[in-house]
Amino acid sequence: MSRRDARLDRDIAALLAARAFTEIRYLAGDVRRRSEDSSPEEDLDRIRFLADLCHNMPGIARPRPWRPSRRGTSGSSFQQAMAKRPMSWSWHTTGPEGRAWMLRHIEQDGRRWTPPPPLRARGKGPSPMTLRQRVGVLLGRWPVRAPIGRHPLPAEAHFLKALDTGGMCALYEEAGRLRLGLGTGGPWLRAHLDPDGIHYLVPDPADYYWPGNPDGKGGTIRWWQCTALLRMYDGERVSGMLAVLPETFTALPSTLPRREQLRLVHLVRATERDTYLWGRDHKGGCDPQLCGYVPEATGIPPPDN
Repeated sequence: MSRRDARLDRDIAALLAARAFTEIRYLAGDVRRRSEDSSPEEDLDRIRFLADLCHNMPGIARPRPWRPSRRGTSGSSFQQAMAKRPMSWSWHTTGPEGRAWMLRHIEQDGRRWTPPPPLRARGKGPSPMTLRQRVGVLLGRWPVRAPIGRHPLPAEAHFLKALDTGGMCALYEEAGRLRLGLGTGGPWLRAHLDPDGIHYLVPDPADYYWPGNPDGKGGTIRWWQCTALLRMYDGERVSGMLAVLPETFTALPSTLPRREQLRLVHLVRATERDTYLWGRDHKGGCDPQLCGYVPEATGIPPPDN
């Protein structure tokens, strides 16, 4: 049934994209200007609405073969849900007007389509390890694997490092100072981390951030995308992403036994709830008396992973 639902979602996306393009062409045409009493501003708002609603429909209709962004993982719950029902994001992120527009055109075309179920929120804590992952820990296999056809990370990247809060914040500050483009910290992060907590960091690049890929500035990526497991001041552990220079990571002390590192790498990779989601849920109760953060004084928003 899930494969049938996915195929139908792709057909629906193609239908809606075609209907949106047709309506946009009509709104932008000269005939519309001569025959109807509507302002250019109203038509522009309508065009913007349709473009926002359907801009990713062509990608849904003709998707690339799905695979996790990191070898050796099963993908996040969001990625798995989108593979089963490709229309999930478009349906659940639009408002009542967008849903009504979709259903009207689907009904006019004579289709029978059931909207996708709500996307499951990324829960607290990691997903349990699979049997394959447990066996890998027992056999001492490092789980971070190179994309097909690419060179693996060097041996010095096959470590997980434990850092205190000062050390973790220093890495975030270095990434910002060097403009590496991944990872934001500053006063917000320092105020909300457990001041006595231990945090973990492991080089774990996604395929599109693998070292040697273009960096968008005419060069190639020279840093390692690392996944962090951060302990917040309320005790919850959340994930974060951070660009770290190889020489900076290599210089960090390694104090954990090898098997413990392997276990923690799986824990880090399986923790879906990140600093952005934690910060979003904390925002309503964020108070200088509670966490010491004064947003008016800094104007720096929470990290957006």
